[in-house]
Amino acid sequence: MFHEAFVGQSLKRTMSAIVMAGLLCGHAAFAQTNQNTYEPTIAQAGKDVIWVPTPNDLVVRMLETAKVSPNDLVYDLGAGDGKIPIQAARQFGARAVGIEFNPDMANLARQNAQRANVSDKVTIVTGDIFEEDFSNATVVTLYLLTSLNLKLKPKLLEMKPGTRVVSNSFMMGAWEPDEIINPEAGGRGYYWVVPAKVQGDWSLNGLPGATTATLSLQQKFQKVEGTLTFGDNRSQRVTGKLNGSQLTLGYKDANDKEQIFVGEVAGKKINASLQTSPTTVITATRSP
Repeated sequence: MFHEAFVGQSLKRTMSAIVMAGLLCGHAAFAQTNQNTYEPTIAQAGKDVIWVPTPNDLVVRMLETAKVSPNDLVYDLGAGDGKIPIQAARQFGARAVGIEFNPDMANLARQNAQRANVSDKVTIVTGDIFEEDFSNATVVTLYLLTSLNLKLKPKLLEMKPGTRVVSNSFMMGAWEPDEIINPEAGGRGYYWVVPAKVQGDWSLNGLPGATTATLSLQQKFQKVEGTLTFGDNRSQRVTGKLNGSQLTLGYKDANDKEQIFVGEVAGKKINASLQTSPTTVITATRSP
C-alpha cells in the first residue's frame, strides 16, 4: 500500500512537472514570438537612407502618373515595408518586385503582401539595389536621395526606351523630369520616361518637298536639337523632344510652313510621318 501510494504520488508529481514545463515552454515560445515581431520605426537608419514611408496618396499618384497597368513589371528600389509593390499589384494589377536591403524589413514586406492577398503578384528580394538586376522592369519607383538617384541614373538611362521612372521627393540632377507630381495631400514626386538614343547623323527619305535630306542631332536626355539639311544645301535649326522611343521634331518645309515630324525610333532606323499627314511615309537611317 505504501509502495503503491508512493508510486502514485511520484507519478502525479512527475505529470505535474511535465505539464508545468510545457506551460513554461509555451510561455517562453510566446514571449520569443512577440520578441521577434518586427516593427519598423520612422526615420530608422538603413544602408543608404533612413526609412520614411511614402504617403498613400502620393503612392497612388506616382503609379497613376506612370500609367501602371496589368501589363507592367514594377520594381521598387528600396521597398521598405512593401507599400508601393503591394499597391501596384492590388490597385493596378501589375506584377511587382521590391528590393530591400534590411532582411527584417524585407520579411515584413512579404508578410504585408500576404495579408493583402497579392503574394502571387509581389516578390520581395532581400538585396542591394546597386547589385540586383532590374533591367527588365517597365516601371521603376524610388524614394532615395538625389546622390543615390544620380548613382543609379546611368543604369536607368540604359534601360529600354519607354521605361517609366518615378521618384518621391528627389530628382536626377541635369535629367529634368517630364512631369512633376504634386498631390493635394502633400509631398512631391518626379516622373521620367527613359529616352531612346538619337544623337548623330541620319539620312532621310520620303520627306515631302525634299529628294534627299540629312538630320544631325544632339541630345540632352529627352531634349533634342540639331540641323536639318536639304539636298540643295538649305539648312535650318530644329528642336524636338523624345517620349521614350517617340521623337517629335519641328521644322519648316520648302514652303516655309511649320511641320511636325513624328517618328518611332527603332535602333538605327526611325519610321516617321508628319503630324498633319499621318499617311506620309518617312524613314531615317543612322549614318555609319
